[in-house]
Amino acid sequence: MDSPDPAIRTGVARDIVFLEAVGIRPVVIHGGGKAISKAMSESGHKAIFVQGYRVTDEKTMAIVENVLSHQINSEIVEAIKNFNGKAVGFSGSKIFKCKKMCPIGPDGQQMDIGFVGEVIDVIKDPIIESLEADVTPVISPTATGLDGCLYNCNADTAAAATAIALNATRLVFMSDVPGVLENPDDPSSVITHLSISDIDILKSRGIITKGMIPKIESAVSAIKAGVKKVSLVDGRIPHAILLEIFTDAGIGTELVP
Repeated sequence: MDSPDPAIRTGVARDIVFLEAVGIRPVVIHGGGKAISKAMSESGHKAIFVQGYRVTDEKTMAIVENVLSHQINSEIVEAIKNFNGKAVGFSGSKIFKCKKMCPIGPDGQQMDIGFVGEVIDVIKDPIIESLEADVTPVISPTATGLDGCLYNCNADTAAAATAIALNATRLVFMSDVPGVLENPDDPSSVITHLSISDIDILKSRGIITKGMIPKIESAVSAIKAGVKKVSLVDGRIPHAILLEIFTDAGIGTELVP
C-alpha cells in the first residue's frame, strides 16, 4: 500500500474487499516509508536509517504522524470503500503502547535514534468491535510511549504484535520485494519456504540484512507466539494476497515453525 502507483494501491484494496466478502476478517497495518521520506525531503530533512529503523527527531515525528495517520490512512480507507467494502481508520497512537527503542550499536552500546518505539501492548477492543461489525480496521504504525509522547514504530513489528494480540492464524507482510532472496541482486532467487531455525544461518550469511531484519524478527516473534504461518509477498504482483492465501504454492516466502 506504500506504492506510488495508484493501480497497485487500488488492486490491494480490491483484494481486501474480496477477503471481506468471503468471510475472512482482515486487519490492515500500513506503512508509508517512501511517502515519509518524500515529505521529509520536501521539508528539507534528510532521512537517516539505523539497522532498518528511521532515526526520528521531534520534527520528523510530526511529519511521520501527518503522513501515516492522516494522509495514507485516509487514502486506504477511502480506497476500500470505493469498492463497496467497509473500513475504519485508526491512528496507531490510539491502538499501540510502546517503549522507546534503543538498538545496540557495533560497539555494544545502546544508540539513541529518537522517537522510535517498540510496541509492548495492543488495545484490542476497537479492533475487535470493528471486526464484529464486519468492518476492516486500518491502523497506522504510530504509538503512545510510556512517557506519553508519540512514537514512530516499524509497521511490520506493529503488525506482528497485532496478530499475536488477536490470536491470528495468518500474517502477511506486503512490500516491494518478492520475499527473502538468496541473492539480493537477483529477484528470481526467492527462498520460498523457511523455518525459524533457518533464520540465524541466513543472517550470518548476510542474506537477511538491513530493512529485512525487523520484518523477519517480527515474523519469528509471531510464529513463536502461535501464528501458524507468516508470508512475505510482493505487493506489485496483481492479487498477491489472494495468491498467497488461496493457492498451495503461494508467491513469496513463507515462514513456519
